[in-house]
Amino acid sequence: MLGLLAVLSFQLPAHELPRVLPLAEEALRAAAAAICSVSNPRSAGGPQDFSSEGDYWWPDPKNPQGPYVRRDGETNPDNFVAHRRLLFGFARDVSALAAAYDLGHDERFAEAAVRRLRIWMVDTSTRMNPDLRFAQSIRGVCTGRGVGIIDTVHLAEVALGVRALHGSKALDSATEAAVKDWFRAYLGWIRTHPYGLEEARAENNHGTCWVLQAAAFALLLEDAPVLADCRRRFKEELLARQMAPDGSFPRELARTKPYGYSIFNLDVMCGVAVLLSTPGEDLMRHEGPGGRSMLRGVEFLYPFLKDKASWTRPPDVLHWDEWPVRQPSLLFGALSSGREDWLALWKSLPADPAGEEVRRNFPIRFPTLWHP
Repeated sequence: MLGLLAVLSFQLPAHELPRVLPLAEEALRAAAAAICSVSNPRSAGGPQDFSSEGDYWWPDPKNPQGPYVRRDGETNPDNFVAHRRLLFGFARDVSALAAAYDLGHDERFAEAAVRRLRIWMVDTSTRMNPDLRFAQSIRGVCTGRGVGIIDTVHLAEVALGVRALHGSKALDSATEAAVKDWFRAYLGWIRTHPYGLEEARAENNHGTCWVLQAAAFALLLEDAPVLADCRRRFKEELLARQMAPDGSFPRELARTKPYGYSIFNLDVMCGVAVLLSTPGEDLMRHEGPGGRSMLRGVEFLYPFLKDKASWTRPPDVLHWDEWPVRQPSLLFGALSSGREDWLALWKSLPADPAGEEVRRNFPIRFPTLWHP
């Protein structure tokens, strides 16, 4: 009972304010670079098209000038990642500024967030084109792939930030409409282009990230049919097809980085559940076949987040020492279940990881934008 009372009395906004304000002040001072400030000379796209190259693809030792070959879990440091870094910086700063505005209504933060939104989504000379035709390309193989859609997973939090900025003096109606038009175009693209349709069918973290983005964008746009489709996908596809009865994700455990991928997929799927929950239905508690649920997923992973040495699978081939961080699955699970031990562990873990790979797989950075 004492543990439950501790969770029930927990005030997330008050807890987050001392962390969020310094991050927002830092974002105020950060430069706001557009996607066209850097170009990939190997991209088939133009200066405003997002470009990235597949992480795990390397020159073939048997044919160095030929098509690249895959080495799962081993990131090629020579591949183009500049647009991914620019997009992450944009998402990080807008989310921090929007969260700070939401907590304290300081218009300085709203003004800085809106400036960045105009650069990335409104100004026709600098904005990113709302599609991902040239993401995760592979030299000698393809100019883009559906799996590239995961590169924009951090835009889910940007969409939630725009919702938080609604009503601020800085976000005038024309800019808000233009930003929503950008998200509407991108949501339409991931729902109709062959790359988007392919990614939506993925039965691993890629499919989960597709639903997270579609749900966040649809919330901003108040698109009820898309939200209903995302709820169906959560129940019938994500939970039922990806999770085992014990709460694990077998496809993630089969990777060369099973620990990190399991954490990432659980975090994102919990984010989906939180975004799509309604006053009448808490999807964190929804049970699928065999009792599968997000709470069961947190139960499975919690012991290994608390004590990584107890992990019973092989360690990840890279970035093993950088996990865990302040995983949102612990917070969302605690707020839904009343588990004080989950909340205590969440509070104790690093909130702002420095490693690039972990930051890339940590798309829920400002939980006050996510949880009501």
